[in-house]
Amino acid sequence: MAYPMLITVSAGIILRLWLHASTLGEWLSDKNEVSTPLTSWKRVTEGLALYKAGVSPYSGDIFHEMPLMLRFLHYINSLWGPAIYIVFVFTDFVTAIVLERIAKHCGRHLLVEQKKNVKTFSTDAQKILVKSSDLRYTRLQVVAIYLFNPYSVITCLAKSTAIFNNLAIALTILYTLKGKRSKACLSLAVASYISMYPIMLVVPTAIFIARQEVPEKTWTSSLTYGSIMQTLLCSCSALSFLLYYSYCLEGSWDFISSTYGFILSVPDLTPNIGIFWYFFTEMFEHFRLFFLCVFQINVFIYTVPLSIKLRDHPVFLMYTLITIMAIFKSYPSYADASLYLALLPLWTHTFSHMRNSFIVACMFIACSVLAPVQWYLWIYAGSANANFYFAITLVYATAQILLLTDLIFAFLRREYDLVHGLKPQVNGQPAQVVLS
Repeated sequence: MAYPMLITVSAGIILRLWLHASTLGEWLSDKNEVSTPLTSWKRVTEGLALYKAGVSPYSGDIFHEMPLMLRFLHYINSLWGPAIYIVFVFTDFVTAIVLERIAKHCGRHLLVEQKKNVKTFSTDAQKILVKSSDLRYTRLQVVAIYLFNPYSVITCLAKSTAIFNNLAIALTILYTLKGKRSKACLSLAVASYISMYPIMLVVPTAIFIARQEVPEKTWTSSLTYGSIMQTLLCSCSALSFLLYYSYCLEGSWDFISSTYGFILSVPDLTPNIGIFWYFFTEMFEHFRLFFLCVFQINVFIYTVPLSIKLRDHPVFLMYTLITIMAIFKSYPSYADASLYLALLPLWTHTFSHMRNSFIVACMFIACSVLAPVQWYLWIYAGSANANFYFAITLVYATAQILLLTDLIFAFLRREYDLVHGLKPQVNGQPAQVVLS
């Protein structure tokens, strides 16, 4: 496995370095599918220019990174200059390595949980049990999908700052799987500090660590609630420290309105692959606040029912919430999809229960091809309008929703079959399983 992994990682790095030598990166940096007002490198360079001139980047409507990210980006830009693309390539490399570790620990966790519950499984469920041989190539698949996925490649070429957020989220998953609360909470705080939405991952993180620390027989005891509260307090404390330190650097809280306020209020309606921009462009102004609340609550509301349903499977819950963030956040890009698509091989044992794989794959391909075409017809050729481009973004969102719902169905159906068997019966007669 070591040799194929080395070849895969090396090829992924060489591909990025080779493409950075062309003008493709400059062209991609203007594409709204790749760069958003929050992650655009051109906006970062303008913000850095203001920072160097002694003007607050948060006084205008250009720069929307957090103060610590501002200092970090200023430092690496000063250090590397025109070769700063190496930092983005290196970040992608580190993310790929972290994802490989996630695949390893997740596979180990699946086998341990399966062994723990095997006595409750049906006798004819042997066919769908996860075997160590089934996980042999999972790590290589995860790394290969991330490094060669066009979404992650073009994100790196465009120098989108979203890759730093992806790395923080990946580290959160890894340290959670390792059961290291402090490191998981710190990584989660950094991810939430950068883009706010990952704060919802505190729920599966707390559940997973509590299940590791507290014996199963005492799952409803005060020890469990104490462990969960400890994780919540640790994450909130780390995030609060980052925000307070940012306040100390800036001398005011003005950056909040330019970062979190910008994410929540969605003032920039530049078209992207999300669904916010079109609705709020067409909407009457007096309905704006109501639908802003509806759209933003929609991102977080699924945390509650999913946490209840998937409380015994916190790793899958975390994956589900990451996908929901990528679909419903106010300023999504291909970078968000590249992370959860790379982790999709972790659930290959559920693929046999999926029903819409081919349709979803075709929808992703069609959207990737037609999005720039419709943009050109609308903006440059003038032979289309906003409805054409929004139709593609709507299909893209639908494809992601179909993928997620199909995966959840497959996961739950497999869990049912493990307990009740592949051919359940009622009163000795074959029965049809209906997901309700």
